[in-house]
Amino acid sequence: MRVSDPILRWTLSLCLLALGGCVTLERERETTWVAPSPKVEEALPYAVSLHRFELPAEGSDLVGTVQVTRAEHEDTFVDLARRFNVGYEELVRSNPGVDPWLPGEGREIVLPTQHLLPNVPREGVVINLAAMRLYYFPKVAKGENPIVYTFPIGIGRVGWATPVGSTRITRVAKNPSWRPGPGVRREHRENGEILPAVVPAGPDNPLGTRAMYLGWAGYLIHGTNKPAGVGLRSSHGCIRLFPEDVEFLYDLVGPGTKVTVVNQPFVFGWHDGQLLLQAFDVLEDDPRNWKTARQKLLTRALAARLEKRLKAQGDSIDWAAVSRVSHEPRGVPLAVSRGIETFDAVVARANRVRNALPIGANWQGELASTEGTQ
Repeated sequence: MRVSDPILRWTLSLCLLALGGCVTLERERETTWVAPSPKVEEALPYAVSLHRFELPAEGSDLVGTVQVTRAEHEDTFVDLARRFNVGYEELVRSNPGVDPWLPGEGREIVLPTQHLLPNVPREGVVINLAAMRLYYFPKVAKGENPIVYTFPIGIGRVGWATPVGSTRITRVAKNPSWRPGPGVRREHRENGEILPAVVPAGPDNPLGTRAMYLGWAGYLIHGTNKPAGVGLRSSHGCIRLFPEDVEFLYDLVGPGTKVTVVNQPFVFGWHDGQLLLQAFDVLEDDPRNWKTARQKLLTRALAARLEKRLKAQGDSIDWAAVSRVSHEPRGVPLAVSRGIETFDAVVARANRVRNALPIGANWQGELASTEGTQ
């Protein structure tokens, strides 16, 4: 129908304008409206320094706490180990079934940052080969709280085992030269590489920036130019530390410091009224027969003082729990008396921490690492 009346046409035009205005206003409302922000989850706390602990109260053998972080999309266990001052094998052991080269973004990673102190006098440097970890117990003045420093280490490969026993640091050196022994030079020659008699200090020196020479000829505690080898059986018998850790330790020790090396794959300790067991993998070349004489060897590993305490409290060892923990080592202390504790239960209650350098860490990131090798 054609609208010819001018008044009617004017009236219709007003209506259309009004409708158009309503549509325009509605579209403006749709484009300018902002949805309320979702509730932001509180940021996770940073982990604290993982290399220095005050020694526990008398009667306790436990330091540190188990922690859990989440992997980022490009993380590997090599990255996480350096960041959180743990060894590569320590991470593998505590995270069964997780791909160490591609854990996956958001995957929870257990950080085995709780330790039972080895069953040995707490004096000087103590090394537990099975745990691939070094402990240093400095002397303290009367009235001061005793402390322990601990660091992941690389140890001797199969065929180049790090010796067990007691010795001392005989001398120390900054930016040392490396004089490879005849066996090392022969091995390299067989692999098509000719080593010089002396490798000078610098980025190609496998001793890194610091070396502490032991009373055992040819054996040292030293840094490395290949940090990825820390936490592995990667050396010709020497003890390797991360570059930042060896520089830290170097400033604490000196000639005459006692060094005790043990091989304790199963460490018993006491904490909060319970007997705990921290289990590590048995080294391939461990001469003891853990397969056929496991309980006998485990009984020997239990210190007399712990047995006395158990008897005094009327407690006993749950050997079924001990068997389970020792056959599936996770490197995390678990209770084996007066109540059975599982690995999953410990992880469930562990602190969740940010995937970032801990507060007070020796390492300050890639830049510091690069500068330290110059």
